[in-house]
Amino acid sequence: MSNVCQTPSKEPAPLEGAPLVITFGCRLNTYESQVMKELGQKAGLTNAIIINTCAVTAEAERQAKQTIRRLRREHPDAEIIVTGCASQINPQPFADMQEVSRIIGNDEKMKLSSYQQDTDHDRILVNDIMAVRETAGHLVSGFEGKARAFVQVQNGCDHRCTFCTIPYGRGNSRSVAIGEIVAQVRSLVEAGYQEIVMTGVDITAYGADLPGSPTLGQMIRRLLALVPELSRLRLSSLDPVEMDDDLWQLIGEEPRLLPHLHMSLQAGDDMILKRMKRRHLRADAIAFCEKARTLRPDVVFGADLIAGFPTETDEMFDNTLRSIDDCGLTYLHVFPYSSRPGTPASRMPPVPGPVVKKRAALLRQKGETALWKFYQSCVGHKTSFLVESAEKIKDKIVVRGKTDHFAPIHLETTREFAIGSIIKAHVIEATSDGLKGKEIE
Repeated sequence: MSNVCQTPSKEPAPLEGAPLVITFGCRLNTYESQVMKELGQKAGLTNAIIINTCAVTAEAERQAKQTIRRLRREHPDAEIIVTGCASQINPQPFADMQEVSRIIGNDEKMKLSSYQQDTDHDRILVNDIMAVRETAGHLVSGFEGKARAFVQVQNGCDHRCTFCTIPYGRGNSRSVAIGEIVAQVRSLVEAGYQEIVMTGVDITAYGADLPGSPTLGQMIRRLLALVPELSRLRLSSLDPVEMDDDLWQLIGEEPRLLPHLHMSLQAGDDMILKRMKRRHLRADAIAFCEKARTLRPDVVFGADLIAGFPTETDEMFDNTLRSIDDCGLTYLHVFPYSSRPGTPASRMPPVPGPVVKKRAALLRQKGETALWKFYQSCVGHKTSFLVESAEKIKDKIVVRGKTDHFAPIHLETTREFAIGSIIKAHVIEATSDGLKGKEIE
């Protein structure tokens, strides 16, 4: 799962109607935030703010606390509810904040009853996430202001990477039943969404806990057959050694499965991968990319990479740096290593802070070069993209979105397009912030 610490969305003022939800972290949090907004609305929450936190880095927690303090200053009378991985793993620091009205755990935040609790008696509602055995699908009406919709297919993780606290915030792996996924996707397609993103913590672990143990590929195959109206499907992070045969076949044969795959890679050196307790080695990641590219030559890859993991030498880092070329990566999510208390990695010999910072900068620089090379390779080719925004400037409308390969693109037109529309275009230029296109009418 790609746990990118995001800048929280800007809140409207004044607060009224449905609760305001501020989201940090991953795509799964984005999905859950929409569920919480609708649950809060059903529960009659008004003048309320829900902060959905992330625990992937110490910086993510710092940003969440900073945002809580700011929102209290801006909305002194609002009820501020804190939830998400950071408050599930360690609720007490949030409980100690005078600005916080209530804390709700990661399992409880998906239940209507949690928003109907008496805050005087249930200020901290955090149960044992490791005891949760089921993940229910939630029908959501839509994702306000977003061109694509998110559907949860899985939650939790059975693996224990030495740097990661996410299992303690999410619990063990559990899957949403295929019928519930199909119902949610069908509902969103009927609401007008043409692109769906499947989210989870470890989606390639999908189905092991369900009757018959369906694989991720088998579930997707059934979904696409039962919802033929769905135009585009994206996947969140994939484990390179958990791919099933049906999923590989879909990558090669199903055009609705978009040619953009994101790997949970973390490093490109075998010793560091072993010390991280990852399930793959360097050769597995390279083989994953080679096989996908053989099945679908136009596929592009993204990956999460951690810079400066404890004990990482210059030689080990060079292996990770070279993996960008060896795998042919295009989109990088680079994280300077962040020590999380209680994890095995926190007890390993650390890399000095300035070295971590330098290595992260080198990875990002390499990633920018790879991305620019990809942008240039797109010039002269046809593409299609999902409209994310449209802005009228003088006598033109500037339309922006993401291509099938998730490249940002914009073009000028005189026609109006709704958010979520799909446009066909010729790519005429590569720019510093993506692609420039010309509409194919």
